[in-house]
Amino acid sequence: MASRDKHLPLTETAFYTLLALRQPAHGYLVMQKVKELSGGAVSMAAGTMYGALDNLQRQGLICQVGSPDGRRKTYQITPYGSEVLELDVRRIEHMARAARESGGDHA
Repeated sequence: MASRDKHLPLTETAFYTLLALRQPAHGYLVMQKVKELSGGAVSMAAGTMYGALDNLQRQGLICQVGSPDGRRKTYQITPYGSEVLELDVRRIEHMARAARESGGDHA
């Protein structure tokens, strides 16, 4: 398994937010994408979403890429954020594989 990162495991909110920000997006669009990507399992209120964006930005996982209309901040995943996301995907895949291979009815 790949080496661990201090940001792992990602929370569901962080995981889906990073996925959503593979393409630049403003806050409201991030909320919509997270809900869509999670199949409705993760639904964020505006305050939660902006707190998550601030936190991910402080950690260097996302960055602000502009404000095209002068009002809405637009964010995007950073190269480091992409690495962390990929590590978490591998971690989740490893856990799912271990569950399947354990012989139980877990997956």
